[in-house]
Amino acid sequence: MYRHCKTYEIRYTDVDFCDRLKLSSLLSLMEESACLSAQELGFGYDVLKPKNYGFILVNWYIELKRTITFGDELTIVTWPIKPNRLAVFRDFEFYIGDEKVGVATSRWCLVDLANFSMLPSSSVFSSDMTFNDCRSTDFNSWRMPEISDGQKTYSKTVSYSDYDHYNHVNNTKYGDILLDAFTVDELKDAEIRTVQIKYVRQCKFGEVLDIVRSRCEDGAWAIEGRVGNELRIQMKVKFGD
Repeated sequence: MYRHCKTYEIRYTDVDFCDRLKLSSLLSLMEESACLSAQELGFGYDVLKPKNYGFILVNWYIELKRTITFGDELTIVTWPIKPNRLAVFRDFEFYIGDEKVGVATSRWCLVDLANFSMLPSSSVFSSDMTFNDCRSTDFNSWRMPEISDGQKTYSKTVSYSDYDHYNHVNNTKYGDILLDAFTVDELKDAEIRTVQIKYVRQCKFGEVLDIVRSRCEDGAWAIEGRVGNELRIQMKVKFGD
């Protein structure tokens, strides 16, 4: 069974003020592992770029059993799941030594970078390709309700440091943008246990994202980014002690 494994040492620049791995850093490491795995399997960046194709993220879902901290050696294991007509799936497991500290799953779509129109997965994946049957998690609840009565916490202008080679805000940057809805005091004792992110529409240079948050009935927090009245990004995060 195919599984891509890579171990990362958690550095000073990967952690927050409490020496905890930042969400944005975890998303970056996951994206790095996903790209390396795709390269191994023959549908990586160097294969897609000449066709002007690209994968963009639609959703993340992450569960963490414990906090990952400065100095940990985090092994990320990832593998693709059989795609449907438009969605491409990828699962993850996280280990520190032999301890399994978390799992994740993700949905991606293939796009024509000329106009970001969606392409069928068959544009890359042939019918004779084999995929792993195992899953890291049985999570499949991708729908996220919109906030109806939330508190606006701040506004963020999209700038150079947010951009990637697709000329939009890189998916990993939202880990910081959305958690900035909280104060340092609020996050001091907050350990992320689950996080779900939905990328609704690209954000471009110069646009102003209004960040709104609301407490959910299950104790989690819902956070959204909107440009005017248009929803662009959603996150639901649950903290534990």
